Amino acid sequence: MSETPSVTEVTNYRRIRAADTAVTDEYVFTLRTVLSDMARSFALLKTAVFTAIVPGTVAGLIPWLLGRNDLEYQSFNSPLVRRLGHLSLVSGALLYCHTAFRFADEDGTPSPRDEPAELVTGGVYADTRNPMYIGVVLVVLGQAVRFRSALVLWWAVGCALGFQRRIVSYEEPNLAAKHGEAYAEYAARVPRWLPRVQRTDG
Repeated sequence: MSETPSVTEVTNYRRIRAADTAVTDEYVFTLRTVLSDMARSFALLKTAVFTAIVPGTVAGLIPWLLGRNDLEYQSFNSPLVRRLGHLSLVSGALLYCHTAFRFADEDGTPSPRDEPAELVTGGVYADTRNPMYIGVVLVVLGQAVRFRSALVLWWAVGCALGFQRRIVSYEEPNLAAKHGEAYAEYAARVPRWLPRVQRTDG
């Protein structure tokens, strides 16, 4: 005949089980945190590689090659134009970096083939659906002023037209198929390019 456990034994058993559960929960939480940090680090690495290869070529290498082989146009020497060019270059780079890091936070990259699983609609994406492309075009415009090059300026126009075509023919249909109603609502609310000006009654 088995003995009935005493109150003390039951209490000790429950304490041990509670301690084991707490240790297990802490281990699982730590493991999830480590895996999440690893995923974000990997996303940042992929983002850096993609940025160096694609935007680095479009907004860096090609403008440099065009600028060094083009005549310097005096129209770009105006102090106002130089300031605007510098502003365009810096703001474009910051805008691109902001959007790229936001994608990395969602375990994705700027590459359309490796985008975040969830639709990104926060931050600057609440004002425009394509801030990353805007950032790249702004950098190229800044490069045109930097190199005083009309060829680089035309390259900026070509980039903008190319981005428009890619967005309409590939990216938007892909996002609509992937996210369905969520993307349809987002596209109806947020403009493709320039943010809407908010009107104030007064």
